[in-house]
Amino acid sequence: MTTQRYERLYEKIDASLKDRSASDALLRCMKRGRDTRAAALETLPGGTAFRNDVRKAKERCIEDLPRLKKQFIENVEKRGAKVFEAKTPADVIKYCIDLAKERGATHLAKSKSLTTEEIELNRPLMDAGIDVVETDLGELIIQLVNEKPFHLVFPSVHKMAPEVAKIFEKATGKPVEGNIPSIMKVVRKYLRPIFLNAEIGMTGANIGIAETGAICIETNEGNARNVSSIGKCHICVMGMEKIVETIEDAMLMILAHPVSASGQLPTTYVTWMHGRNPLGEGDGKNARESHIIILDNGRTEMRDDPDYRESLYCIRCGACMNVCPTSGIVGGHTFGHIYPGPMGICWTAAVHGLETAGNFAPLCISCGLCKEICPAIIDMPHMIAEIKHRDAKKHGYPLPNKVMMGADKAARLGSVTAAVANFSLNTRAIRKLMDKTIGLSADRNVPPFTYPTFMQRFKDHRLKVVAPQRKVAFFVDVYANYNDPDLGMAAVRQLEALDCEVVLPPQDASGYPFIAYGDLDRARKTAAGNVAKLFPYANQGYDIVSIEPTATYSLAESYPHLLKNNNASRRVADHTHELFEYLNKLEEDTGNAPMSRSLKGRKFGFHIPCHQRALGSGHGAIEWLRRRGAEVEVIETGTCCGMGGTFGLKAGLLGHKLSMAVGDALFDLFKAAEIDAIVTESSVCKIQLAEGTGLEVFHPLQLL
Repeated sequence: MTTQRYERLYEKIDASLKDRSASDALLRCMKRGRDTRAAALETLPGGTAFRNDVRKAKERCIEDLPRLKKQFIENVEKRGAKVFEAKTPADVIKYCIDLAKERGATHLAKSKSLTTEEIELNRPLMDAGIDVVETDLGELIIQLVNEKPFHLVFPSVHKMAPEVAKIFEKATGKPVEGNIPSIMKVVRKYLRPIFLNAEIGMTGANIGIAETGAICIETNEGNARNVSSIGKCHICVMGMEKIVETIEDAMLMILAHPVSASGQLPTTYVTWMHGRNPLGEGDGKNARESHIIILDNGRTEMRDDPDYRESLYCIRCGACMNVCPTSGIVGGHTFGHIYPGPMGICWTAAVHGLETAGNFAPLCISCGLCKEICPAIIDMPHMIAEIKHRDAKKHGYPLPNKVMMGADKAARLGSVTAAVANFSLNTRAIRKLMDKTIGLSADRNVPPFTYPTFMQRFKDHRLKVVAPQRKVAFFVDVYANYNDPDLGMAAVRQLEALDCEVVLPPQDASGYPFIAYGDLDRARKTAAGNVAKLFPYANQGYDIVSIEPTATYSLAESYPHLLKNNNASRRVADHTHELFEYLNKLEEDTGNAPMSRSLKGRKFGFHIPCHQRALGSGHGAIEWLRRRGAEVEVIETGTCCGMGGTFGLKAGLLGHKLSMAVGDALFDLFKAAEIDAIVTESSVCKIQLAEGTGLEVFHPLQLL
């Protein structure tokens, strides 16, 4: 299924899947970033607790940004530096060209600056006769081949050493051996005269400090320190959102940036600049100057838009890219415009336009992992859903997405007509027709439908708990209702065996596909409807228990966001529990464990679904299995299995093919593990893992 709008996107995805060399290099780098981050957090007092502090600091500083910007400017100017507030990219370009002409400068050395990349500053400067050279190694490589960064932090990660050697052979006119030590020797020799002879040095700034007027630049190569200090004139181009209130705020960011990006504590070079000293004056030439350009370029509008405001909390660490499953396969040239990755969708929409962001927003499969790793806990999944929503107001929804958003209705029909529906799902010719017409992949195994449904069976369920210790409102969602009612009934029996009174409130499906594909009108309607139905039970002391991770995530995380944290949504969220953490707590409280089959001597590989990472990361199910004698090993790559809810059910490149490519690394880990079977609580991850590994995959309840 293709549309004219996405033809270029399909071409890029197809090219990435056919030649995996770039993505393999990127995936190795991403994994190294995740692993070193995890190792660093083990040694950091409080572990990930710093994220809450970063969040609070950014919330406070963005709220007070007009005052802090004014204070920052006043203190910068007191130190003798010059400040220019630029509303648009054109303002920055004109200021820099005019300054270069005024100083008679034709050579400009740059350190890595995402803000100058945002406005594509290099080209107009070069067109004005200014020789611009990037001095960060990754950025220099990208400049020499006229590409955009492949990753926010590792811009040239897709270039292997032999190719880089050829690039510098062309740049220097001399042979370069294709190994890293030889390349680095050549690069140092290449850059040294550029540092020494540049008339203007240009950097960005990681932080601006309002109370002192200082800027802070963090690097690992030291090039920014050379660029900002050797030449007579330094220009810093920074986004206004980089301004924080205090030195303490800045120190917090200096911790958060490197540990989130690459697990460092801190970067190799942390440069603090408070204006410039007057060295070099008196020789009859231009005095040493420092110019700080504060860029708006849509940031004021972002701050005023409640759906985009959190974008300004971004500290440009690239952690979201290190965990994004589809970005790891296609890279920043496909998953991005100038800013790549999940946050790239948000920033592209704000500074380069909704249309541009909409061209690659479908690559977000709404796994939610970006929020779980973000040092500022930015709710990227829901921001991206808003961008998809606004984009769809103009362009509509592709047919496969419409089909997936109607999955609950299709399942209801499939259950009523189970014999016919299951025959169709198992008939190759019909599946191929569905692939071509509605976008349901012919290559994807779809679980059979069952009749009667769980809800119908529960009506006939007669067991009454005589002296209930807890009251449970059971939330069933789609799969356990229409595809596997036995699973739902097994959960009910476990709860009742622990003296719970279980009721089944009126309810609709969780509606998460509406969020994933950006139909937020229906997402809010579904959230409001389910909250209205569940709120009375929460108020009466019922605990809400769900067995599907995405449904639990919807109740606990998504509904409060969609309903602006109103009292009812928060009440429902606070009363929502995952099944196994709830069962374990009941067993501990009662000292009783229901009789069940022993799993002693069996070893299982456990898969944590993405949405479960925001909940209990599967710890409840793992503990529950271990209490029954099982040996359980968590097997993971640190990112998604690739299914992405209903994303992996769709046909083609923006569906099954990309989904399976994302899952390849995880499939290999499971196949290499010495396990009896795979266990996961997600119905859709179960489909993906069974297809990708050929192993048996069970829900924990199915092992009883």
